[in-house]
Amino acid sequence: MNPNPYIDSDLQALADSVRRFATERVAPGFLARDKSRDLDRQLLAEMGELGFICPELPEQFGGLGMGCLAAGVIHEEIARADLSFSYLNLLASLNAQILSKYGNPDVVGPWLKKLVAGKAICAIALTEPRGGSDAANLRLRIERDGDHYVINGEKTSISAADQADISVVFGRTSTPESGAHGVTALLVPMGTPGITTNRFDCHGQRAIGRGSIFFENVRVPATHRLGDENKGFVQVMHGFDFSRSLIGLQCLAVARVALEETWAWITQRQAFGQPLSAFQGVTHPLAQFDTEVEGARLLCLQGLWLKDRGLPHTAEAGMAKWWGPKLAYDVIHQCLLCFGHGGYDRGPMEQRLRDVLGFQIGDGTAQIMKTIIARTRAGRQFVPA
Repeated sequence: MNPNPYIDSDLQALADSVRRFATERVAPGFLARDKSRDLDRQLLAEMGELGFICPELPEQFGGLGMGCLAAGVIHEEIARADLSFSYLNLLASLNAQILSKYGNPDVVGPWLKKLVAGKAICAIALTEPRGGSDAANLRLRIERDGDHYVINGEKTSISAADQADISVVFGRTSTPESGAHGVTALLVPMGTPGITTNRFDCHGQRAIGRGSIFFENVRVPATHRLGDENKGFVQVMHGFDFSRSLIGLQCLAVARVALEETWAWITQRQAFGQPLSAFQGVTHPLAQFDTEVEGARLLCLQGLWLKDRGLPHTAEAGMAKWWGPKLAYDVIHQCLLCFGHGGYDRGPMEQRLRDVLGFQIGDGTAQIMKTIIARTRAGRQFVPA
């Protein structure tokens, strides 16, 4: 990791430790997990035992209280080895923020400790078949019945849908006309009667997987509500600024390792009696991408730095989310071309290209992120949609 103003000596030592773990334990199974579509729960527990999951959480929830930048450097190093596996870090950090801030401590406390220990996986069930980017336009119904809520409906394109132990579920508790202000969030154990799941055959990130979750008269205690009734979406969505910066870092970490391998390759590969590095048509695109990746990474780290200090970071998070995945895809594409048929064959570079593509779709498209940035800069009243 190159020195920069956001990474002090302690964070650098943490990054070095995570890189050793990622190199020795995560990277060797990178290609195999894509084929088997197996997350490897034992490896997840090892990562938890080392304190590499949710280090930003306070100690009472099992975390280390190290801040969001610490989470960022861990995400980078795991993603270098396997972007799909690093998505488990992302899910844990995003959902743990929601649970710790809005959940009943007696209910969420045990689950948070399991998440931090790598002994549980938490999905976030927001997207529905009729509205991806229109995230507040929900039809899944959550109705109060005494001391319980009853859930009916479908969520789709949910990461780890068929592998999660719990899920943060968003549903409508008011009329559709109420929009985002009629949505409630619940913590739902995935073993609850009435829940079924399926799994898609996705282009990339096959180890984590995506699928649908179906709810048929699923009863959840009212104590499992997260935040206030009818305000779940408005309250909880603030946590996505954190995850968007992490996603940018994860994708850029994959781009960085692809560039490192490609720079080494073009000095070794001979063509027309010279190494490929002698040709500006090869080196100049890589030089430009290397420059852009360094700048984009600093932007992601800045977003986490601002969050750690309680400062506004919504615009920076939106920038990280749309720019990071797109730039990473373009970088890996160029790197793959430099490797020729060897890059196009099934292997690390080809899998990286498939894995990062999904982040241009999930967790907020580029168009949505740019709208968020515009509203932050100009004011929501001047950018209504």
